[in-house]
Amino acid sequence: MKHFLNTYDYTRPELQAMLDEAKRLKESPIGEALKGKTVALLFLNNSLRTRTSFDVGANQLGGHAVVLSPSGGMWPLEFEDGVVMDGDAEEHIAEAAGVLSRYCDLIGVRAFPKFVNWEEDRKDKILNGFAKYASVPVINMETITHPCQEMAHVMALQERMGELDGKKFVLTWTYHPKPLNTAVANSALMIAAKFGMDVTLLCPTPDYVLDQRYMDIARQDTSGQGRSLTVTHDIEEAYSGADVVYAKSWGALPYFGNWEPEKPIRDAHQHFIVDEKKMAMTNDAVVSHCLPMRRNVKMTDAVFDSPACMAYDEAENRLHVQKAIMKHLLG
Repeated sequence: MKHFLNTYDYTRPELQAMLDEAKRLKESPIGEALKGKTVALLFLNNSLRTRTSFDVGANQLGGHAVVLSPSGGMWPLEFEDGVVMDGDAEEHIAEAAGVLSRYCDLIGVRAFPKFVNWEEDRKDKILNGFAKYASVPVINMETITHPCQEMAHVMALQERMGELDGKKFVLTWTYHPKPLNTAVANSALMIAAKFGMDVTLLCPTPDYVLDQRYMDIARQDTSGQGRSLTVTHDIEEAYSGADVVYAKSWGALPYFGNWEPEKPIRDAHQHFIVDEKKMAMTNDAVVSHCLPMRRNVKMTDAVFDSPACMAYDEAENRLHVQKAIMKHLLG
């Protein structure tokens, strides 16, 4: 049984096969691949695109989605093994995953970090717990990575640009008033490297470099294809000659769970916003963001509303790639 927890578990040809299927589903969206199948969608955090696209996608393929969340009446869950359950949790993940596996054919999980201790959060215990105890395939709907977003992004890039090998991909940190999850940044870095692009990570200081695990995965993929992975704090160096600009905000890991000392650093780099002046340095680059996005904080209206922006295409493609992933997992 295969799960879809991270794209690094798959080869580039395997991912491309799912992308090709997603393109076919985009042209012919209605089918019966999930006829008689039920998908459990477990949301421990908020969602607009993920919840809607998985629900609609299951329906378009003849299946049924059950949306579960703590605010919707689900029991509080315990995720630690061997623990004495005398706290708030009423049910262990072992039972929840086991029972859902009896009812459903797929389980999707969204569970963000707790933002207290990165060494604990980076273990991705909730996602890996479901993968361990479920007897049906599990899909990562965003935890500390966001592989479905990666796939939608690459699909949109291929639609816009065709061949991606050798393109300059810039993943740029942007300001946000709150420290955010690194999931989308981790995923954008890895998928750009996986698909043969020269990757530049632009961030304000070395503190904003991503977790070494994802840096190493990206470095391995770029070097294996004769490409490069560059980290820079220089805006002009990053944007010059870029073919793709991907904007995202994230918190600095050395300050994880202790955000007050990080706030002045963040506040001092609001000029990292994606604007017309920076885009003028590029090679007529396409630009995108995973959404939700704070306008005129992360990206100006002029850039987001320009023909260069493919954020809506990327968001739409969540529907198509997730249908392809569900089809793949169900054989």
